Amino acid sequence: MQRLEGGPWELEHWDPDGSKSFCSNGSRASLAVDGAPPGAQVEVISSGERILLRRTDDLVGIRMPEGEGFGLRALPLPTELPAGFGWIGNPQLVLRVPSVASVDLKTFAPPLRHHAAIPGGTNVNVVEVLAPGEARIRSWERGVEGETLCCGTGSAVAAAWLASTVGGSAWRLHTASGEPVVVKLDPGTDGSWRELWLSGPVHRLGVVHPDPSLLLRLRH
Repeated sequence: MQRLEGGPWELEHWDPDGSKSFCSNGSRASLAVDGAPPGAQVEVISSGERILLRRTDDLVGIRMPEGEGFGLRALPLPTELPAGFGWIGNPQLVLRVPSVASVDLKTFAPPLRHHAAIPGGTNVNVVEVLAPGEARIRSWERGVEGETLCCGTGSAVAAAWLASTVGGSAWRLHTASGEPVVVKLDPGTDGSWRELWLSGPVHRLGVVHPDPSLLLRLRH
């Protein structure tokens, strides 16, 4: 992460497999690490995507990328379950299931994550609607190649798809971490969105001091 004088912050995110991608939760965490006070709002270019970050008390929100190319897209593969697909700086497949707890993601997700119909693969999210505006979600992330406690971009696309299919402009999603995130948006009739904000808690767990050789490689 670096600050550009008179301009936005710049962030880069690497997945565990060494690939680069846009990460909304990693971006949100940067505002907590920076020590920004409540009420702070910052323009950011995160892995090439323009976003906004804002802090309110112990919550950090992110306005997701929007505009041409971002939004819900035609489903690229047939599924037996109700499903949606979207691009939010990375690809997200969302499938509605009766119970997220009953899904064996280790078996269910990889064939979809690597499906030939989606060049480069996709994140896979399963959602269970609990009530109007409330759902559970579990996510299998590419680059991690496993289930994560909370995929922010997956939660955002899931909420956008639920808004387009079920209705509502605000969804509270219960993640595998046990902590919920709230997604609010202005959905377009063509699958696009405006002012798509995801907000949730961010906890500072500690401080890591990278080896100087790593910083030298990053500069080059």
